[in-house]
Amino acid sequence: MSDFRYCFCNEAFHEWLFADACKAIRDAGYEGIELAPFTLSDRPAELTVGDRNQLRRAIENSGLQFVGLHWLMMAPKGLHVTISDETVRRRSWQHVSDMIDLASDLGGGVIVFGSPKQRCTTPGVDRVQATRYFREGFAGLAQHALERGVTLLPEALPLSQCDVMTTLGEAVALVNDIHHPGVQTMFDVHNSEDETESAAVLIERYFPLIRHVHLQEMDGQYPGAGNYDFAEVMRTLRRLDYQGWVSMEVMEFGPGPEKIAVESLRYIRGLL
Repeated sequence: MSDFRYCFCNEAFHEWLFADACKAIRDAGYEGIELAPFTLSDRPAELTVGDRNQLRRAIENSGLQFVGLHWLMMAPKGLHVTISDETVRRRSWQHVSDMIDLASDLGGGVIVFGSPKQRCTTPGVDRVQATRYFREGFAGLAQHALERGVTLLPEALPLSQCDVMTTLGEAVALVNDIHHPGVQTMFDVHNSEDETESAAVLIERYFPLIRHVHLQEMDGQYPGAGNYDFAEVMRTLRRLDYQGWVSMEVMEFGPGPEKIAVESLRYIRGLL
């Protein structure tokens, strides 16, 4: 493998016209774009067929490929997938189903489910029950995702963000329990703070189920702005012949989206 397929998460370009953001991401050297639904609409499930076609054309016309969705539950407000209120839970999982349809309409790909505030424990629901609700939701949507050409990726989140599924091992256990090709998992550098083993060890151990990779510094800056050892991650992925997307999911936007996009890719490619 001479290089990886790199994509960029669009929220850094949230204030830009969508077509302009796509062009800037392509000009920076990326092949794909990963979208946060809240950047598209306050009610992304209600985007019309025309809206979806326009988004897809903008992506394709720029020379990019649609990779998938993340930051799934930011809009609309009031969603929570593990709360005791069954009505809220059903509405929230229906939103996930709607996002499967949105992703499919934009070209298929992956759906990364992080969303800490929308899955953490709530009064009356402990970690065991919350995890059970989480598993039931994914299991119930696995076949729908597969039929629509989408793969659901439950994302491990550290305790500083969430108390449900906090390590990659726990994410893999959930995936193995569901045992359906529509549900796999992913590795995110930023969310590995509670892991007791190195990224290389984790990636190698769970590689058969890792379908997506997010890169950013541990504090959310773009790769190269801190001191995380991305070389270890990239060398391991290369040795294992990783075929998925490597996505820049930056959370600190101060330097500006164009600089973030260009410098991130230049740094990661420079490691190899």
